[in-house]
Amino acid sequence: MTDLALRSATELTALLRQGDVGARELLDHYLARVERLNPDLNAVVTLDVATARKAADAADAARVRGAALGPLHGLPMTIKDTLETAGLRTTAGAPIFAEHVPSEDATVVARARAAGAVIFGKTNTPAFAADVQTYNPVFGVTRNPWNGARTSGGSSGGSAVAIAAGLSALEIGSDIGGSIRTPAHCCGVYGHKPTHGIIPSRGHIPGPPGMLGDYDLGVMGPIARSADDLALMLDVLAGPEPAQATAWTLTLPPPRRSTLRDYRVAAWLDDPFAPVDAEVQARGHATVAALRAAGVAVDETARPVPNLGVVHRCYEKLLWPILSGGMAPEEIEEFAKLAGSTAPDDANLFDRFTRAVTLRHRDWIAVDEERQHLRRAWAEFFTRFDVLICPILPLPAIAHDHEGTILSRTIQVNGQQREYIELIVWAGLVTMALLPATAVPAGRTPAGLPVGLQVIGPYLEDRTTIDFARRLGAVFGGYEAPPGA
Repeated sequence: MTDLALRSATELTALLRQGDVGARELLDHYLARVERLNPDLNAVVTLDVATARKAADAADAARVRGAALGPLHGLPMTIKDTLETAGLRTTAGAPIFAEHVPSEDATVVARARAAGAVIFGKTNTPAFAADVQTYNPVFGVTRNPWNGARTSGGSSGGSAVAIAAGLSALEIGSDIGGSIRTPAHCCGVYGHKPTHGIIPSRGHIPGPPGMLGDYDLGVMGPIARSADDLALMLDVLAGPEPAQATAWTLTLPPPRRSTLRDYRVAAWLDDPFAPVDAEVQARGHATVAALRAAGVAVDETARPVPNLGVVHRCYEKLLWPILSGGMAPEEIEEFAKLAGSTAPDDANLFDRFTRAVTLRHRDWIAVDEERQHLRRAWAEFFTRFDVLICPILPLPAIAHDHEGTILSRTIQVNGQQREYIELIVWAGLVTMALLPATAVPAGRTPAGLPVGLQVIGPYLEDRTTIDFARRLGAVFGGYEAPPGA
């Protein structure tokens, strides 16, 4: 039988409701697995065993009394270390916050607790969530459960490893450059990047602790072992902040289709601007073949936007200014001098970066207008198609590479040296347009490394991408436990 810890959260919540397993029993089972497996993986970086056991005991007592059970009642789970947890250290992987203990939960954490979740630990992230690999000066490197020499992805790398290896029942991550989808791809699990704005981001670091405002592009979302779990957690997390709920509520539309074969599907599996490794492409083509065998028509030529490079340049100009919020004034001044001394050169990553982090607001308005035209193109595309299948990363999980910076590193794609920053191009395609995307496991490479694909859907139609991912997983791919789990 499948180890309890590797079952889906949907199955586990049913067992908890029925009394077939106790919250304390399940929590202790996960804690034992953390003790046994985490030293090699380094996914869970902070534990609060005493508080969690007290919460689990209370959940068991409430069930015995017949008290109303929330959808996550008694479910043990961990939280990415960028999301503030009241009374539990939250570092964002940054030495400056190494001893930061928040007094208040992030909104998504508060919602998980209110739904009955038992939060017992935090999972690793790169410093300030600013990389597609997970390592930092506070806690070190998180290793991929399929191959310890490979990255777990980032920035929700600890989250994805905890789910893949059965160290947690459910996770909440964050995503601005693929930070939910990339680790899901690297570790062979499901993840959902929601439509921007439907899940509050208050309590995420970065920005600074105590920040109340939302920020462009970034979202919070679930990481899990099944698409059903993503739907479960979406219902828990989605909705306005309490102050906004005075005037509006959120009602997401149901999935567009009721059977897999009824979905109108497009696939975009490679592009000259950001070439995709042959092994990743192979999993994409195998997915398309499985869909066609199931009676689904798939168009591999339709494109929502005419040029991936144009989309990525727009995305960079929106993304880099957000990063500048954490920079010291003297850093910004230096970048402004550099930006003013260089001529526009789209081939030079560093010049593009210096100009974008010092973008004037009037110039940002022009970039945002460009984005709105691209979003209109996406909306038109989704009048003809229901979902678009794309890569998440151009490569399987890469070997650990912590030399230099994200601006100086390189990767090898099909034997060709490429910029490291291309690791966020396919994720940014969706992020720039504020759309929902569900990461779904699509099998493994000949070397045994997981490959994921993202199912992209129309604005606010998160239930469509999750439903399609669930139906796809029934005929192809899906979660597999890594060796030793």
